[in-house]
Amino acid sequence: MARLLADENFPVPVVAELRNLGHDLLTLFEAGLANQQMTDEAVLAFATSHNRAVLTLNRKHFVRLHNAGAQHEGIIVCTFDPDFVRQASRVNEALRSITSLDGQLLRVNRPEV
Repeated sequence: MARLLADENFPVPVVAELRNLGHDLLTLFEAGLANQQMTDEAVLAFATSHNRAVLTLNRKHFVRLHNAGAQHEGIIVCTFDPDFVRQASRVNEALRSITSLDGQLLRVNRPEV
């Protein structure tokens, strides 16, 4: 299963559900890095140095970092979904559909209603 770092704005209930699905997830809070106003570049560098892909709702900035050629272990950008179990399930399905996250940008969008 995937090794992931959830940034500060990622919903904790989704983190818990992804752990239930077998993923190795660390949050910035658990890493002792919450409320430090880290830049997106610093979050990505921390994740990369710990061999983790970033899991975020901050699509605009992390897509920009990926497109600028930043080295990373993967970036998963999601749209917010108040159904946290459904969101975790979509992330899990997306992760199962690829063989490696290394350097990849994965988009997980909420389905249209």
